Amino acid sequence: MEDLKSWLALAHAPGLHAGQIAGFLAQRHSPTELLSASPATCTALGVREAALTSLHRPDTERIEADIAWLEGRPHRHVVTWGSPDYPPLLALIPDAPLVLYVEGDPAALALPQLAIVGSRNPTSLGRDTARQFGTHLARAGLTITSGLALGIDAAAHRGALDADGRTVAVVGRGLDAIYPRDNDELARRIVERHGALATDLPAGTPPLKQNFPRRNRILSGLAVGTLVVEAALQSGSLITARLAGEQGREVFAMPGSIHNALARGCHKLLRQGAKLVETADDIFAELAPILGQLAASVAPVAHFQAESNRGSLDKDYEILLDALGFEPASFDSIVARSGLKADVVASMLLILELDGRIQQQPGGRYSRTLSGKV
Repeated sequence: MEDLKSWLALAHAPGLHAGQIAGFLAQRHSPTELLSASPATCTALGVREAALTSLHRPDTERIEADIAWLEGRPHRHVVTWGSPDYPPLLALIPDAPLVLYVEGDPAALALPQLAIVGSRNPTSLGRDTARQFGTHLARAGLTITSGLALGIDAAAHRGALDADGRTVAVVGRGLDAIYPRDNDELARRIVERHGALATDLPAGTPPLKQNFPRRNRILSGLAVGTLVVEAALQSGSLITARLAGEQGREVFAMPGSIHNALARGCHKLLRQGAKLVETADDIFAELAPILGQLAASVAPVAHFQAESNRGSLDKDYEILLDALGFEPASFDSIVARSGLKADVVASMLLILELDGRIQQQPGGRYSRTLSGKV
């Protein structure tokens, strides 16, 4: 408990993030040692004056409020930087949060995710498109991540739930209440269906305007890519897309009518180099190599696991392996040979790689493993 309180003290220090103190912690120092470190040591780490004051005089009342929130209901967690539950992709961003407050299943944060974001006031077509893509991509094995806002965000979350998939909501306030209140039921369903609500903001933090750009770095940082469905030129979704690009993640955008103001943000992203998306296949064609590299962090689906344990595969997996042949093959050629849809192939390749039957070669090609099962 004392170590947790030290982490929470760090989390309450204004502007402090993992990028500043990762080196200190990597030298086998504990967060408690940082709280008692000299001002000179902290300054050398890049800790600013406001954070330094907070570290040397932690707000015990706010820390106790965090503990009360944690213990107030089942399925609440405080995930600390460097712990096994901390999402590995998020740990790679330069300003990764030191602490995540999570309600639901923290394991969902480590699954391969696609962020879907957009306008809070979308067209009916935009809302339907976000929901359909959420369903289709979740059914193919991706966890859908968004911000729990009205409009595109909520539609994407609901689409994932329609597919019995997982979805993660990164919010811009403390988890002692849901914002907006209209999505209270949606938040409950996300938690019940093994998804997660996540934030780096402690309980009691209101949904202030400045919190949302801050949460967007987490939203994009959790995901392998970000898809913008509809967005005006001043939309906060463009901030998420920009952060995704700066973090080295893929950025996708849907084109729209030149007469639709909510298409202009997407068109701006496309001019800046975002990948144009018309179908889910466009996303999987870009993500397939990346998803293959993340295979070790993904649990195989139960059906495949059962078949694998018996040493046999179902018909679709046999078709895919036959299409792969015995020479390295590209993703596109495997799709063409197998006759299966690209999104299905991407998901199956991910699972086959995890099971040790195939491996990814340089250039995004796939081949059977010599020691793999046959």
